[in-house]
Amino acid sequence: MILVTGATGTIGSHVARQLTERGVPFRAMSRRERPDGVPGLDGAPGPDGAQPDWIRADFDDPASLATALTDIETVFLVTAPPTPTAAHDLALLTAARAAGSVRRIVKLSAIGTGEQFDGATVGAWHHAAEQAIEASGLAWTMLRPPSFASNVLFYRALIHAGEPIPNLVGDARQAIVDPRDVAAVAVAALTGDAHDGQRYTVTGPELLTFADQAAVLERVLERVLQRPVKVADAPGPDAVPAAIVTEIGWARAGGAAYVTDHVRQVLGRPAGTFEQWVRDHRESFAATP
Repeated sequence: MILVTGATGTIGSHVARQLTERGVPFRAMSRRERPDGVPGLDGAPGPDGAQPDWIRADFDDPASLATALTDIETVFLVTAPPTPTAAHDLALLTAARAAGSVRRIVKLSAIGTGEQFDGATVGAWHHAAEQAIEASGLAWTMLRPPSFASNVLFYRALIHAGEPIPNLVGDARQAIVDPRDVAAVAVAALTGDAHDGQRYTVTGPELLTFADQAAVLERVLERVLQRPVKVADAPGPDAVPAAIVTEIGWARAGGAAYVTDHVRQVLGRPAGTFEQWVRDHRESFAATP
């Protein structure tokens, strides 16, 4: 049995959907109530008629983690604490080892994790968690994606209002990745042992600046938006943790400006483009926020 943590999040929800489509049994874990109308999470049966389990659990509640991990062999580990820390990853790892049944962890990490920049470690909280998982004796796979294509959805209100969207990374380029591809690589690692011990930097197929992304949005959504998509350079939000400042600075300095072939290597097909993701999500932008 597979446990999908962060099952209502950007990647976890896609992992749940894809496992359901493949008829793979799993248990979805979240702090939230089961969502309605979300394939893979709404209790609707998969192709074989099986319904995924749903459990409410919290990384800060060891008893709930122990329940969530009952009879689990493989874990998809996603953590997103308000302040960057490895504490939630380590809590899950402790519970997984105590459960006795867990054999493999597939962790969602981030591009650049462990690199040094301006005297600090990029993705230090991910790096600490990765090191602990690698030392645990369990099989593991690390997924290190760059910025998700879906992140532009955070700016729908600004786009609809004709206001500029904030650019935190200047002219730096990144291989923006389709979340569906990250999930597909995760599913491959969750359902077989061929990817044990691998670190996959799961990127899109092309390098884009933030202005490039805005231009794609404007072109593809022209009939929906009927207005330009403007960009304003922003040095960074106020009062953010030092770890996030390091990550933004690293990306702004061009640290994430590279493309890998890991999607093709794992899935046997090319990674999806940012433009295709936008085309597939026109309706999300058409709706008034």
